[in-house]
Amino acid sequence: MSKAITKTNFKFPGQENHYVGKVRDVYNIDDELLVMVVSDRISAFDVVLPKGIPFKGQVLNQIASKFLDATEDIVPNWKIATPDPMVTVGKYCEPFKVEMVIRGYLTGHAWRQYKAGKRTLCGVPLPEGMKENQKFPEPIITPTTKAEFGHDEDISREEIIKTHLVCGIDYHQLELYTRELFERGTEIADKMGLILVDTKYEFGKVGDEIFLIDEIHTPDSSRYFYKDGHEERQKNNEVQKQLSKEFVREWLMENGFQGKEGQKVPEMTEEFVKSVSERYIELYEKITGEKFVKSDTTDVLSRVEKNISEFLIK
Repeated sequence: MSKAITKTNFKFPGQENHYVGKVRDVYNIDDELLVMVVSDRISAFDVVLPKGIPFKGQVLNQIASKFLDATEDIVPNWKIATPDPMVTVGKYCEPFKVEMVIRGYLTGHAWRQYKAGKRTLCGVPLPEGMKENQKFPEPIITPTTKAEFGHDEDISREEIIKTHLVCGIDYHQLELYTRELFERGTEIADKMGLILVDTKYEFGKVGDEIFLIDEIHTPDSSRYFYKDGHEERQKNNEVQKQLSKEFVREWLMENGFQGKEGQKVPEMTEEFVKSVSERYIELYEKITGEKFVKSDTTDVLSRVEKNISEFLIK
């Protein structure tokens, strides 16, 4: 099995700090650049699972890079360069403290809430009589708070503005960008025989300018259905064939884990880890239409550090 990166602890010239997220290790260089190492860690239910997934970081980083390039005419983004398959270097932005989630279909978290009897989500009313995986009349925006630790929480537009998490003018612009990005992602997915079901976007600011930051349209931030046979499966109340991280959540739930107190993460066998890696690679090839080229992981930490250092010296 190829080596997976689950932890980094680099020291670069001008390094102000080093932030470790659920999946990404972010290095602040002189409050001007962010070096984002996309690790092979995998999280579900806001818990980082004990084993890394080989090539997952490369998959996420390269998909995000492609979609940042494909959407820069809609909103400027933070990306400057990708000096390594697992690394993006970009502008240092002050992030907004909300994540913009947009949903085209009633699935995942939204379905679990709906099934429990809730008919509003983040202040958005949901129609009666919907089925799992049914398309909404139009996409709905269901933001969440951006928790540094623990669980992100659903929040409404009104609460965001009232509590000054984001000012009204900026929030209105975030919603516009979110809808335009989702529309572009939907068009690209459609050409590849996929349906972009739901996704999340994160934004930040440099001065007064809003930038798209972090990842975009990856299997960690998005859910895709296969278009072929979708309507027939829906009509027959069958499970939709999908490419996303939901299969990991389903495996955890089947094994009695939902991130709740006292619950133990089930054992991740080598076979399971390999299957997750293969699913990530499958999504890369499906969404980009390109063959995934595995990077050399003989000494992956040294490779990543060397590539970042050489870029920063330039």
